[in-house]
Order: sequence, then C-alpha cells, then structure tokens
Amino acid sequence: MRTSNPTLSSDTFTGFNTYEQNQQMTVNGTVNKTIISLGIVSISAYFSWDVLFFSPYSTIFLIAAPILGFLVALATIFKKEWSPATVPVYCILEGLFLGLISGFFELMYPGIVFQAVVATFGVLLSLLLAYKSKLIRATENFKLGVVAATGGIALVYIASIILGFFGISIPLIFGSGPGGILFSVFVVIIAALNLVLDFDFIEQGERYGAPKYMEWYGAFGLMVTLIWLYLEILKLLSKLRSRD
Repeated sequence: MRTSNPTLSSDTFTGFNTYEQNQQMTVNGTVNKTIISLGIVSISAYFSWDVLFFSPYSTIFLIAAPILGFLVALATIFKKEWSPATVPVYCILEGLFLGLISGFFELMYPGIVFQAVVATFGVLLSLLLAYKSKLIRATENFKLGVVAATGGIALVYIASIILGFFGISIPLIFGSGPGGILFSVFVVIIAALNLVLDFDFIEQGERYGAPKYMEWYGAFGLMVTLIWLYLEILKLLSKLRSRD
C-alpha cells in the first residue's frame, strides 16, 4: 500500500482492531466527507476572496493561514482519530489561503481562476472515471514511478526555498519560458496521477476494515492532492498567460 501523498503513508490503514461493519470506513462514506470538505473549502475561499482580499489584514491571513493549515495537517497525520475535528479546520484555513492567492492571480490575469477550477475538477473526474473503468491501474511499478517523481519535485521545491534565502531563483519553477512551462506541465501530470494512488488507497482502507473516522482522513488526503493540483494548474495557466 504505497502512495506518494504524505498524508496517506504505507501504514495508514494498518494496526487497527476489527470493527463492527457499521463502524468501518467505506468508500461512499469517504466520498461524502470529501464533498463536505470541498464545500467548506469553497465557502471559506469565497469569504476570503470577497471580504478579506480588500481588507488591511489580507497579507496577515495570506501568511498565517497556510502556516496554521500546515500545523493542523501535522496534527491530523499524527492523530488520525482527531480527523473529524481537524479536517474541517484544515479546510477552512486552506480555503482562506486559496481565496487570497486566487484573488492576486485574478487581478493579474482576469478569468484565470475559473479556468483553473474547471481544469482541476475536470482532471479529478477524468482520473476517477479512468480508475473506475480500469484504464489506469495502480500497479506497484506505477506507484513507484509516481512516488519517485513526486519526491523529485519536492526536492526541487525545497532547493528553491533554500536558495531563495540567498536571492537565487530556479527558472524551472517561476520562469515562463519553454523549460518553465514544461516543468509545470510535468508537475500537474504527477499531481493528477497522485489522485489515482489516493483512490486506490481509500479502497484498500475499506478492505482493511479501518474505523469510521478514517473516512475523514481519506477525505483529508484527497483534499491535500486537490489543493496541490489546483495551485499547480493556476501556476501553469499564469505562465501561459504571461507569454500572450
């Protein structure tokens, strides 16, 4: 059970005792929790976009929301039984951040946020259909490839953060040239393929008889991937628009 999503590690669904059937995690239950989580993110993002963006405190929220969201995410990862309480809080914080960052992109490139949202959900539905129809199978080699690629991307981003302290930027990440665009396309593809691993992992959670609260944790894992995918699509579209 391997996945490159850090919230869904190989031992996420192991070590549980046997639970009664009505107390076990199900795929349908996880889908419902994911829909609720998406709703919370959407409402929070809309509030941030419509109210906070033009307030004098927008910069504070832009910095504080992702930091607090990261801390809540860590709490969720290490205390999975807290998921029913921590996941909604995580969604609120990430929604605040997404609303603000999306507002800045929209100011620079009108219409880009709608395009990014449509593309994100289009990718989600396409990958879900491909997974359910067995067009894409989460084989061990497939998982190893996605894990390796995701790890490589993470190293590039970490290196970018470290070099940023010395005033050095990596053109692949921020540049709008052919290399920068190809890199963003590659990252979007890998982020999308992580959804396949997450779908497979949640199905395994049902088969392993994980407790009911793990539905919230499964939804949390999907939200982490979807938020990453949306941000990468937003970045890719901005690079394309900047060349017009």
